[in-house]
Amino acid sequence: MLTTTLKRLQTTSLRRIAVLQIGFVAFLAFLGWRLWQLNIVAGSQYTEMARQNRTRLITTTASRGVMYDRTGVLLVRNVPRFKVLIIPAYFPDDREAQEAILQHLHELLDLPLVSDLAPSPYPPFQGQVRKGLRDLFREGWYYAPYEPIVLKTGVSPEVAFQIEASHLDLPGVLVQVDTAREYLTGPLTAHILGYMGAIPSAWTDTYGPAQGYDPQDRIGLSGLEYSYEQELRGSKGRETIEVDVAGRKMRTVGQPILPQPGHSLILTLDLDLQRYVENVLDQAMRQARSGSAVAIVSNVNSGEILAMVTLPTFDNNLFAEGISAKDFNRLNTDPNHPLLNHAIGGVYPPGSTFKLVPASAALQEGVVGRWTLINCPADSGTIWLPNEYYPDNPQLAQPFYCWTAPYHYGHGRLDIVSAIAYSCDIYFYTISGGFPKLMQGLGLDRLTQYAQAFGYGSPTGIDLPAEAPGLIPSVAWKRRTFGERWTTGDTYNMGIGQGHLLVTPLQVHNATATVANGGTVYQPQLVYQIVDAEGNVVRDFKPIITRQVPVEKEYLQLVREGMRNAVTRGTAIGLGLDGQIKVAAKTGTAEYCDNPNCRDDKGRILTSHAWFTAFAPYENPEIAVTVFVYGGGEGALTAMPVAREIIRYYFQLY
Repeated sequence: MLTTTLKRLQTTSLRRIAVLQIGFVAFLAFLGWRLWQLNIVAGSQYTEMARQNRTRLITTTASRGVMYDRTGVLLVRNVPRFKVLIIPAYFPDDREAQEAILQHLHELLDLPLVSDLAPSPYPPFQGQVRKGLRDLFREGWYYAPYEPIVLKTGVSPEVAFQIEASHLDLPGVLVQVDTAREYLTGPLTAHILGYMGAIPSAWTDTYGPAQGYDPQDRIGLSGLEYSYEQELRGSKGRETIEVDVAGRKMRTVGQPILPQPGHSLILTLDLDLQRYVENVLDQAMRQARSGSAVAIVSNVNSGEILAMVTLPTFDNNLFAEGISAKDFNRLNTDPNHPLLNHAIGGVYPPGSTFKLVPASAALQEGVVGRWTLINCPADSGTIWLPNEYYPDNPQLAQPFYCWTAPYHYGHGRLDIVSAIAYSCDIYFYTISGGFPKLMQGLGLDRLTQYAQAFGYGSPTGIDLPAEAPGLIPSVAWKRRTFGERWTTGDTYNMGIGQGHLLVTPLQVHNATATVANGGTVYQPQLVYQIVDAEGNVVRDFKPIITRQVPVEKEYLQLVREGMRNAVTRGTAIGLGLDGQIKVAAKTGTAEYCDNPNCRDDKGRILTSHAWFTAFAPYENPEIAVTVFVYGGGEGALTAMPVAREIIRYYFQLY
């Protein structure tokens, strides 16, 4: 019995020992496998993680290119600004020490400790969440501890120096020097130069890491800043540094890549001319109690924009450090739209400035010749267009008036040169839409064809964003928009620059320049040269010819002659420069209706835009000048004096 018991105990002990041996062998095998996995399989990964703990990639922003006017006057420059960042991994592990650092940053940077809603009632800032310092730190601590977090840009030098002086007591807090734009001419060139801002969320595919952009980068959002973003931006520098446990730089690892500054722009603008144009335009706009106005000066033989003023304007320096909600709302809700470049983005009926198109087209198409006479009834300035379906019923005929009709007279029998000079509406009704038993006219299709040839209905291609194409109405457009068919009366109205026709001031200006230079349509340009940081020319200005208008030079010469006669004996006779320089011009007064009080009790429109477009000298054209005053009344009274002063200044006629 005892022997049996001893055998059982011995067998049990042997089994236990065997189990312990097997377990020990298994443990050693697992330990060996784990050591092999950590050192062999994942060794390179952990080595890289250890390296990342002590190294950091620093990117250095490149200096953005600046801009000059054509005489070398600096228009925009870069000024240093400071930004404060934190790297959560380099904060102390102690919670109280972390809180002490965040509290100190809260006091220095005036940032909230906890997230809240921005106290702004203005869209798009309404309900915007401001993340607090604690939340930013915690998110970084848990998800990307070594990723720098920008707390604030545009920090004052005093605060930046204070943080730098205390960097031993603020581990994980960094101050970096960045640059901000300073627009030295402010509102004077704001619509041309534009401004910069943060990358919009909808643009991240275009301005993302693949293109060399970081989420906190600033880009050009409007004007030339936007159009020439790639030329201005330069390329960032990169440097790998080794840091200590507090995140302080110890040494540079490897060869750093130096930042390459962006190219600079030399513009076609003459700043002195731009300033003078703005001054005289602003005075005229105020006298007319207008809400907006435009004046453009360009070289008719190259497309160089010498001055482009659009009022009202804004100070693009407001956007340099990030515009406040209050300022943004003020600009965005202003009924006169100061953020809009009215020269290229505003669309308006052109009035009689458009008559250069049907005049050129009618001559080219043989609708009229040099001495073809059309009668504008001298006693009334009115013609009666017979009803299309009942031509023999005079009671159904529709009256069409010359601009002289309210004064109870007409121009009588006119040729093409006199019709341009006196801006006779009856003449242009007839050559555009025809008149039964007298003349067939151009018709809508041919009128549209020539309007497009002169640049109406499509962007001019100027190197600015957000250019409007305008509108050349068509049969299909009217049916789709109003559910109505096109009539001869619609063609009449289009022929005098009224009806549904809409254009930009730059399109009117470019058409005038085309007539002046003999039929060449140039693409307007604002950049004369692109130069690198050493001043070497990277790209030089070359005139860009869009097309030639399909009008014989002899016919364009007749149109120019009509514009010259407008100054010597017609609607622009008050220009008053003949003793100094010969100018050719076309006035325009375009009716519009945008409020309930714009008509009288008989339904007649009371409000009109003032237009004036001209070129000089007449014999050898050099510049074109176009002036538009919104709601300014008659072009000869409001817009023409502005053009006169601009021409005097440009040619130094004082």
